[in-house]
Order: sequence, then structure tokens, then C-alpha cells
Amino acid sequence: MQPEVQQGVALSEFLDRFRRSSEFVVIPLLALLVSALAFSIFLLLVGKSPIDFYSLVWKGGFGTSFSWQNTLVRASPLIFTALCVAIPARLGMTVIGGEGALILGGFAAASIAIPLVPWAPNFLVMPVMFVAAAIAGGLWIGFVGWLRHYRGINETISSLLLFYIATSILNFFVEGPLRDPSDPNKPSTMPIGPDNMIGPMPGTSVHWGLAFGIVACIAVWVLMNRTTFGFAARLTGGNVRAAQGQGLPVGKLVVVSCALAGALAGLAGYFEVAAIHGKANASLIAGYGFTGILVSFLARHNPLAIIPVAIMLGGIAASGGLVQRRMDLPDATVLVLQGMMFVILLVSETMYGRLGIFKPKGVK
Repeated sequence: MQPEVQQGVALSEFLDRFRRSSEFVVIPLLALLVSALAFSIFLLLVGKSPIDFYSLVWKGGFGTSFSWQNTLVRASPLIFTALCVAIPARLGMTVIGGEGALILGGFAAASIAIPLVPWAPNFLVMPVMFVAAAIAGGLWIGFVGWLRHYRGINETISSLLLFYIATSILNFFVEGPLRDPSDPNKPSTMPIGPDNMIGPMPGTSVHWGLAFGIVACIAVWVLMNRTTFGFAARLTGGNVRAAQGQGLPVGKLVVVSCALAGALAGLAGYFEVAAIHGKANASLIAGYGFTGILVSFLARHNPLAIIPVAIMLGGIAASGGLVQRRMDLPDATVLVLQGMMFVILLVSETMYGRLGIFKPKGVK
């Protein structure tokens, strides 16, 4: 084959791959644009200006240094809970119970610190809290994987139901056996103490959970794309029977992947307790686990793409208070926007592989 022909074939193959991969960027962006337009219509119907709303979202989430730091603080748990969705998704599973793992992770971290605080140094208490949160979250979502593989129970339903159980467990203990009697206003566990709190990164008010979350995204990407475990997980997600036919331990892959996902969501609870609240209470039930579902789907379950998407949605959430004050709208207005984004994103899933501009030449 002539060199010119070889170069032409290589260029054609590159363009075909580019077309196929472009839809994974363009379609989510189109879904976001349609969501913004749909929400603008909603605002007009209630007599509010879409231009004012989006300008306040920008100002409240990204307009100032304070806004950016508030956004990054909110993005930290979103990264962990999005990974809780993205990892099982590689095996074809839809786990939406990351909120439950976050709650139990934070509760486990605070609970195990209570007997240690009076006598143990912080270099002992903090690692123990970290491990306890990871184990609690890992066991919780790992159980979802076990139910899926060994009992045939749908993981979406079981993980959602387990969220309500996790909420009940938290409420039972913080309102009963582990309640701090010195805090009559809001039922909480005993505080873990200032010595066991995680300080902010130098020069910011953003805690170290964000840095750990970014490292976790990179590590998960390497695990899923550059290791035999990740290859086996992708093969299982593509065709379970083919994976079993190749002798892969499908049950082990499912349980381990779910446990890893839950451990990361549990660490979100640890950072919420150790960096923000200082104790476990109902503030752990903040909806980060459910917003993490939207983050993961927008990122196409790509761990590296989760980082910017989490920051974007963290900024939208951070702007809720400013929107409420300036436009006389409920703080939950941004949740309506997120809901529209999620619904339209799900609808956009049907567009993959159907748009002619993304198909290789010669494919109808």
C-alpha cells in the first residue's frame, strides 16, 4: 500500500473514532442546553426573569473567591457519591443508594470516635474514623451487590430501600442512645472535638476531602481502564454470560465493585463529619447521594469527567441561597433545575448512535 493511501486510511479511521467519541460530549451538552431552556420557560411562567436567575447562579457559584470555595466544598461529597454510581455502572448496574452509604459512613465515623476522644491522640482517632466510614459504606453497598448476584434482587430498588433504613438507623441513635444531652436543639451525637477535625487546605476554606476525591477519581479511572480487574468488570457489564463463559468470577466482581463504591460514599460521610459538622446528625441527609446520580450520568460514568461535572452542580447548589434572597424564590428552586436536567439527560440517552453526524462514513 502506498504511503499516501496509508495516511488517508489512518486519517479516515481517526475521523471515524472522533465522530463516535464526540457524541459523548455533544449530547450531554445539548441535554444541558435543553434543560436550561425548559427551566427558563418555567421561570417565565412564575413571573421571574431567566436572565436574572442564571446571572445569580453564576455569581453565587463562581463569581467570587468565596463563591468558588463554597462550590468546591459542596463538590467534594458529590465526587464521592458519583463514584458510588459510576463504579457499579461499569458492570451494568444502577446503584442509587449512595446517600445511605454516606449517612452510615458519617455515623460510623462519629460513633467510633466517641469512646476514643477522651484519651486517644488525634493521629489515632482520625485514621480509625476514616477506616470505620469506609467499612460501613463498603458493607452497605456491598450488600446491594450480594443481593443482586446471589438473590437476583434489583440493585436500584434495594439500594434505594437501604437508604431509608440507613436514615432510620441514624435517627434512632442520635435521638436515643448516642444523643448528646448538651444539644437540646438538634439531636446529634457527642462532638468529635476540634483536635479531630480536618482543617482546610492552605489559603482556602476548602477541606482536604476535595483533594482526596480528585485522587480517588484518578485512581478509579486507572483501576477501571488500565488493570485486569477493570477489564473484567467491563466485560461483565457488556455480557454476563460471556464473562461467565470465560471463567471470570462474576459474583466476586459484582460484590467487590459495589463494596468499593460504597466505601467511597462512606468517605463522603467521614469528611462531612470530620471537616464540617464535627458530629453526626440529620445534617448528613443533605441529598448529596442523589445529586451524585446526576453527576455520574452527566459524566457518562467516567471518573475523570466526574470532577468538572461535580464542580458545576456544586456551584448550582451553592447559589440556592442567593437566588432565594434576590429573586424571592424557594431555596429548592435549584433542585427543580437539577430534576429537569436529570429527566432530559435520561431522554437524551436514546440519541446515542442515532445521530447521523456522529456515524462513521458508510454506516446508515
